[in-house]
Amino acid sequence: MYSNLIRRPTLLFSWFRVISLLALLMGLSGPVAASATAIQPVHATPFSTQARLGFQAGDDWEPAIAADHLGHVYALYKHYDVSGSKTCAGCDLHLLIQRSSDGGQTWSKPHPIAPGNVAGGQYDSQLVVDPVDGRTIWASFLQGDNSTIAVVKSTDFGETWSKPKIVSTQPPGLDKDELAVRGNTIMVAYDDNLNTFAAVSLDGGEHWTSRMIFAGDAQFNVPLAAGAAIDSLGNLFVSWDSYDQAHSENGDGPVTLWVSRSSDHGRHWTRNVIDVSGAPPACTDCGFAFLGAQMALKVGPDDTVYLLWNGTIDQTDFAPERIFFARSTNHGVSFSKRRPVSDAPDGVEHAFPSLATGSAGDVRLGWMDTRTGAWNVFYRTSPDGGEHFGPITRVSGFVPGYPYLSQSGFGLPYGDYFSMVVDAADQTQIAFGEGPSYQGPGNIWVAHSYPLGK
Repeated sequence: MYSNLIRRPTLLFSWFRVISLLALLMGLSGPVAASATAIQPVHATPFSTQARLGFQAGDDWEPAIAADHLGHVYALYKHYDVSGSKTCAGCDLHLLIQRSSDGGQTWSKPHPIAPGNVAGGQYDSQLVVDPVDGRTIWASFLQGDNSTIAVVKSTDFGETWSKPKIVSTQPPGLDKDELAVRGNTIMVAYDDNLNTFAAVSLDGGEHWTSRMIFAGDAQFNVPLAAGAAIDSLGNLFVSWDSYDQAHSENGDGPVTLWVSRSSDHGRHWTRNVIDVSGAPPACTDCGFAFLGAQMALKVGPDDTVYLLWNGTIDQTDFAPERIFFARSTNHGVSFSKRRPVSDAPDGVEHAFPSLATGSAGDVRLGWMDTRTGAWNVFYRTSPDGGEHFGPITRVSGFVPGYPYLSQSGFGLPYGDYFSMVVDAADQTQIAFGEGPSYQGPGNIWVAHSYPLGK
């Protein structure tokens, strides 16, 4: 379907700006500040032209992307039929899966992973390949009008899926599932708009126990999950943002960003407050705090815990948000000071951080910002765990035929997040949603990196 992708790198900055940016980063303080070692210039990462997934007719949003060790890439997203169209039996309001076996150049036709009749459908896609066996795919999602937490898995490269298993024990009305897998340990974090929980399985998904991560109180309330991971020691990590109780119904600040950690399979949790942001900028006809601060979290193969988040520079409400980075090299006991990673001018709004990791020290950062006067996806990498960063690449671009797309970018991010992963060929695969507004309709797009010179 996408065999004729035009591959073109988008280099955003001259060498002068690259060198100036590196010099600026070398002068920043904190545990992850750059050393005095000389750095060789790094080229911006080239990406393919974005290509659309999904049916020709449809409204799709909030994608997740994953890659196995055998050369397959998988994309999962929510689908709605529009204008009376009937895309396929069991597709409307359900999650659709597509697979690429050639590094994201072409994709299989979309099909539902759990096509049964569910009132209200399925949404909030999460997709993870088990890093231990490198091939078992796990997905979690919200299911039904009142949203319970469901989990499925596939052992045949996404062709068939297990029957959805409801792993939450709280009353319906749950939100923000976040999935993490390592061998027989599977965790799904979620909230009920007041408290945060984790459903944990220690036997490969056969049995589940729901644990309280944090009980909401007068200081932290309306929690929204943003990331989850498991390190090689079995430590569980969940990142959250919480809104002040007094003004939570409006999404007002302050917004606290924090990471919870458990070393006993979720029985007990500690918490690190990472940053505090002001309320997000206004967004017309959008969902609750749509552009609000949130934090992506990933664990590298050397157990370094990486964080990337959007937030205001101080706690000023409604100020433009920036992108910040931090890491932990002691299994999440403590974290470095925050470090800005975008060179966009002051006043540019940033949102929707995403992370991916490759080999030890290889961390890849993505976010969306409005530096062009429209929204775009931007990307940069670090080969040494965040000591130094390369130049920034604009990943998203113009494709004719979509009213929300221009040469400057797209109208608004479509959905609350986007997703990145490093595939078996060490290339970055990105899936993101674009639309004219929060109400849409919008579409899911993918792009992939490739080696320089190809």
